[in-house]
Amino acid sequence: MKTNTSILPKLLFLNPRLAYKMARGFVKMGLAKLKKKRSYGYDHMKDFCLIYMKLTPLCNLHCVMCGQRGDKGVLKGEFAANEAQTIVPLESYKKMVDELAAKKPVYYLWGGEPFLYPDLIPLVKYIQDKGSFCSVNTNGTLLEKHAEQIVKDQWHTVFVSLDAFKDVNDSIRGKGSYDRVVKGFEAINREKQKQGSRLPYMGIVTTVTNMNYMYLADLAEATKEMHIDWHIYNLGTYTNDTIVAAQKKVMKEKFDTDIDCLEGYNTGYNEGIDGYKLHDILTKIHSTDYGDVSITVPALNPEKVHEYYGNLETPVRDHCIVPWCQMNINYNGDVHFCADYPDYILGNIKEQSMEEIYNGDRANKFRKEISESPGGIFPGCLRCYQNMLFGKRIKGY
Repeated sequence: MKTNTSILPKLLFLNPRLAYKMARGFVKMGLAKLKKKRSYGYDHMKDFCLIYMKLTPLCNLHCVMCGQRGDKGVLKGEFAANEAQTIVPLESYKKMVDELAAKKPVYYLWGGEPFLYPDLIPLVKYIQDKGSFCSVNTNGTLLEKHAEQIVKDQWHTVFVSLDAFKDVNDSIRGKGSYDRVVKGFEAINREKQKQGSRLPYMGIVTTVTNMNYMYLADLAEATKEMHIDWHIYNLGTYTNDTIVAAQKKVMKEKFDTDIDCLEGYNTGYNEGIDGYKLHDILTKIHSTDYGDVSITVPALNPEKVHEYYGNLETPVRDHCIVPWCQMNINYNGDVHFCADYPDYILGNIKEQSMEEIYNGDRANKFRKEISESPGGIFPGCLRCYQNMLFGKRIKGY
């Protein structure tokens, strides 16, 4: 777990052209780590390479730990239904994709459940036709219905959220969800064989909680029959009262912004996880051939796994690079840097160009303030998934 096995070598062997599109984004992110962290007076579009698009607030599941629809989620029930009336129309997304076409960024589409966005399939096709790499993150329960079209349109990659084997998964994500995911994988694999296609490449993303960590090997064993390409073990986005209070103070003082979203990850599902046992489980998984590539985010030194869960205020990654190479778009068109904490809005794609937003005063103020903060992060960044992916590894971790 000290380092991860990259999916790029496997992708390079299977599809060099697609691997190049993905690698181009990784290279730009690597360069962003090395470059001076400018704010005002610089064209940040030069370094832009990755865009996350949360297409809808709606979801057909209610995963208990989810920061959106879970126990403390901010997009539940009637509120989400009302917010769904504000989603960005396909034509607005096409205009944005056209603007960014020369940059050929990597696109990552998610939700909510992205298959509940009415124009997901034409949107993916449009992005890929413009020459960009596109990934879709779904709960997988609606894959079976769309399998034929997905393979026909040669989707690049599909990430499916699955947290455990059978009953344990269903206790987290809802009754019957595991079987629907399996049927979705089976349908995609049938269509790939029928249509003579290697695409899409498919992988699982598992969020580690105190409910499933002892059963991860059972799920890993089950994936042998799913014919997936990779399995990502996300150690989870967690926070606590102290971190939430500190982040609220920083955002109010520096940006005059009140925040709500961080509280959605103050769930306690990190509590009681035995980091030493988890390390042993993940070590066994990484050393076993299940037919796919195992990846842990973040990769940690063995003796530090327990600190990830037990000491949330101890940083394991710092110097976040997201504001210098990435952006996130919320379902209503609001642009922000932080995927899970969209409280500080940079602009809206319905009203401005991406260049205006990305080089705007609000974006540059955020860059300036975070770069001048201790460790190049804010208090709320301590277990942020994007910082775990792209932040600087702290020595010893």
